[in-house]
Amino acid sequence: MTGQAYRPYRQIDRRKSRKIQVGSVAVGGDAPISVQTMTNTLTTDVAATIAQIEASAVAGADIVRVSCPDEASTIALREICKNSPVPIVADIHFHYRRALEAADAGAACLRINPGNIGSADRVTEVVRAARANGCSMRIGVNGGSLERHLLEKYGEPCPEALVESALEHAKLLQDNNFHEYKISVKASDVFMAVAAYQQLSEVLDCPLHIGITEAGGLRAGTVKSAIGLGNLLWAGIGDTIRVSLSADPTEEVRVAYEMLKSLGLRRRGVTVISCPSCARQQFDVISTVQEIEERLKHINKPLTVSIIGCVVNGPGEARETDIGLTGGGKDTHQVYISGLAHHRLQNDDIVEHVVSLVEEHVARLESEADSAELTCK
Repeated sequence: MTGQAYRPYRQIDRRKSRKIQVGSVAVGGDAPISVQTMTNTLTTDVAATIAQIEASAVAGADIVRVSCPDEASTIALREICKNSPVPIVADIHFHYRRALEAADAGAACLRINPGNIGSADRVTEVVRAARANGCSMRIGVNGGSLERHLLEKYGEPCPEALVESALEHAKLLQDNNFHEYKISVKASDVFMAVAAYQQLSEVLDCPLHIGITEAGGLRAGTVKSAIGLGNLLWAGIGDTIRVSLSADPTEEVRVAYEMLKSLGLRRRGVTVISCPSCARQQFDVISTVQEIEERLKHINKPLTVSIIGCVVNGPGEARETDIGLTGGGKDTHQVYISGLAHHRLQNDDIVEHVVSLVEEHVARLESEADSAELTCK
């Protein structure tokens, strides 16, 4: 159920990192693991970009990254930052002036590799602009764009090369007494990315932005990311997360939350526990679950719902959830509330009934929270 007792086997000890700010969002330290995504609209299309940011925020994104490849994009960024419901990370690659412009436009963070922008003077200028505007930075190392001298040294992209690149970029910021940064060492190869993050976590105390880059489409990319990022999160590594999918940004956010929920690291929305269905099912489990999940997307309150097609495991699962449904004979099923058998339900309108129960439960929890807040005042 929502408030579960402490169980030692579920404990994840997070790596200790220093805390930085990305606008209003704390990253690292004891802050919750934040969820990020990135827009895929043309940044110069301000209306479309803001609409995508707003949709991502509704899905639960704490931070959204926006690409700034040219001056027209950084000009548009000012309006985007002004109207965004969440802090914006400006994605900068090679031209240091884009970083200066983005900082002045209101970006909360600059995604930039200091070693790629030229002379030490340019790095100092970017640091000065970031400090003046309250920007943090993300050093974003990627296995697909490693520096030539590292490829020559190691012969190919590898965890050691990713880490060395990150340390070189970090030193440029440290030399300027700038410590408000986080680092990512992403690769499309799960083994390489995980090994690089593990190595980096042992030599620096900065927050780590974790991700498996270019993971693929919705299904394959979700599986690949879950294996790599799940491994890291379970080991306590990761302060902010982006799931990189060839899919709508809102899907990246939803997948990230499913990972965090599965590991008990962060709770948001309804967690549905359901059986794969078999010949024992007393109602169509698959279509019922699909419709319930879709209908409950708007719920942000952490809640567990079990949908089990028969009495073999149904009562046991229902005892551990906020709302449970177990299939029974003669088209009559058992409904559980807070782990206890509550009432019977006929086969008609199962989805409608469960959705109503969830919405009523959430409304009651919110009302109780409001009453408690008023009492405290």
